[in-house]
Amino acid sequence: METNNAQGDNEALKQKLEAILPEGRVDRQALIPLLQEVQKAFGYIPEAAILAVSERTGVSASEVFGVLTFYAQFRLTPQGRNVVKVCQGTACHVRGGLRILQTLENYLNIQSGETTSDLEFTLEEVRCLGSCSLAPVMMVNENTYGRLTPEKVLHVLEGYRENAKSS
Repeated sequence: METNNAQGDNEALKQKLEAILPEGRVDRQALIPLLQEVQKAFGYIPEAAILAVSERTGVSASEVFGVLTFYAQFRLTPQGRNVVKVCQGTACHVRGGLRILQTLENYLNIQSGETTSDLEFTLEEVRCLGSCSLAPVMMVNENTYGRLTPEKVLHVLEGYRENAKSS
């Protein structure tokens, strides 16, 4: 059963790639825009996309991978529905940012840079969110939360979990 599912998923991925990538050979100058389109469609760059882009542009798969790992905008793994960014800038660090990060890691059972197995949350550590007067601060998607305590962090994330269950 799992093999059929994997084959079906692989076929769906190929079809989606065919819809994104232009027909025939593409100039290597289009590499980054193509990768951006793939990421926009999938939320990350799957391995099959690396091979397909390589084939269309004539750029080796290892060069494509090099571009993907050089630019921070690209992701090679799926990102969670909710991206949690925890500030570790000076003001946040002094006011307990590390404790906030540790609370999140414990609650989500992942480390910074990882995504939960249910693809609900991705946890990222950032240098500054520009809200120093509210330190410590985190963002969930586009929403900023400040003057955090471990208890407030748990309350915020539980709200996102509840929203996920009701949708």
